Amino acid sequence: MNKNIIAIAATSLLAVSASSHAALSSTVNLASDYTFNGVSQTVNDPALQASFDYAADNGFYAGTWASNVDFGTGEDTNIEWDAYIGKFYQLNDKVGLDTGIAYYTYHGDDASDTYNYPEAYAKFAYNSSMGDTEFNFWYSWDYFGLDVNHYIAMIAHTVEVSEGHSVKVSFDRSTSADENKWSWDGDDAYNHYRVEYMTSLNGFDFNLAAENTSMDMDSADSRIVLGVSRTFSF
Repeated sequence: MNKNIIAIAATSLLAVSASSHAALSSTVNLASDYTFNGVSQTVNDPALQASFDYAADNGFYAGTWASNVDFGTGEDTNIEWDAYIGKFYQLNDKVGLDTGIAYYTYHGDDASDTYNYPEAYAKFAYNSSMGDTEFNFWYSWDYFGLDVNHYIAMIAHTVEVSEGHSVKVSFDRSTSADENKWSWDGDDAYNHYRVEYMTSLNGFDFNLAAENTSMDMDSADSRIVLGVSRTFSF
């Protein structure tokens, strides 16, 4: 999915709440790499991504997101296209909760749809004078169509270092409940570390991130990822 978690994962929950009055929006993003929890989905090549979203004043939202992909396996899967639906709850003036479900689909090869899978998520955000803290959880019961349970847990903190300039530090751990069906570099789990700088200029959002994982793989080693996006409201 916009796997970090798609566009939803990259957005502060409190920011989602603040912008929920905008009924329809679309975001176009150009990234130097499409990484899912530190693992490249484009064999370290650039990605063009776009989303279309609806958000209601009561916190309900739904949307779709797409990106080019390249798994480098010799087959022709080249598009990921996801859909998601959820609801944001402002629990009090400092705490927000975002819950929903997403479905990831893949296209380009006759076997691409065998990768399709669902995922449920719950994300908590706490806003304070020290910045925004997130506790995010994702769960799939059929990860990549392999009938295996898969979990991701993330903690992240975003601080505004000056007006219009923010830094986000995050740590997440991905775990497979059955490494015989799905594993990473032979292990049932791995860690991902990411530090990103975010700013905006002339209507464009810029994101520069440094990330690494605990795996020793070319597609999951240390890297710098640059993203430039623009959001349009309707």
